Amino acid sequence: MQIEVSIDQSCKEPKIIILTDKITDEINEIIKRLSEINPDSMTALSEKGVEILEYKDVIRFYSENKKVFVETLKGKYIVRSRLYELEEKLDNKRFVRISNSEIVNIKKIRSMDTSITGTICVVLQGDIKTYSSRRYVRKIKQLFGI
Repeated sequence: MQIEVSIDQSCKEPKIIILTDKITDEINEIIKRLSEINPDSMTALSEKGVEILEYKDVIRFYSENKKVFVETLKGKYIVRSRLYELEEKLDNKRFVRISNSEIVNIKKIRSMDTSITGTICVVLQGDIKTYSSRRYVRKIKQLFGI
């Protein structure tokens, strides 16, 4: 592995770019370690490669087809963590689990419809509509004082 450092006086914040022909275990370990350094951001995979995302920009994390995705207004990305791992490290004042397959950013919730018996329809920023599972309804209602 080659390591290169460039000094650029116009750069106000450090930026790490990983150039590789494929994602290996070694690359995944580097990504994991880098994401642990800055608690305000995380790494995710897109068509462009590895990207750093700010937690404040995240709308939701969800699982689909045995993969975990993170969604922002800029797009959808793949995350190398499981939802339970994300739930453990995410700020519980900013994120709430609404089902076994989804965690949402509280600050990105636009509205909630509690008229459906046994569930809550949650509308998120970007007109994303999702539903809580019965198991999490009580927790969500307590959180928001409903």
